[in-house]
Amino acid sequence: QVQLVESGGGLVQPGGSLRLSCAASGFTFSKNAMNWYRQAPGKERELVAGITTAGSTNYAGSVKGRFTISRDNDKNTLYLQMNSLKPEDTAVYYCNTRILLSTYWGQGTQVTVSS
Repeated sequence: QVQLVESGGGLVQPGGSLRLSCAASGFTFSKNAMNWYRQAPGKERELVAGITTAGSTNYAGSVKGRFTISRDNDKNTLYLQMNSLKPEDTAVYYCNTRILLSTYWGQGTQVTVSS
């Protein structure tokens, strides 16, 4: 079955960096577009970044220039490099993919940006 397992979250000071990872299994990773979403307390889940099978990327305006999404098809792993973190980046970050008519989510990893 499809599994997405995020890791790499934690507590970081404003201006710091974190790299999130999402280990994928149960499907052909290289043939699927992948996304990172986040959900802050009291807010709706929002798309942070996406990457196609060809490596094309897109970002939410709030993270453009600070975050970088990438993928390693040999390792079946999705990454999100987050630099210049701000308190408003605090959220649970989720890995996501869509296969045919189904949407799959990981369990999420907490990112807290605070001094």
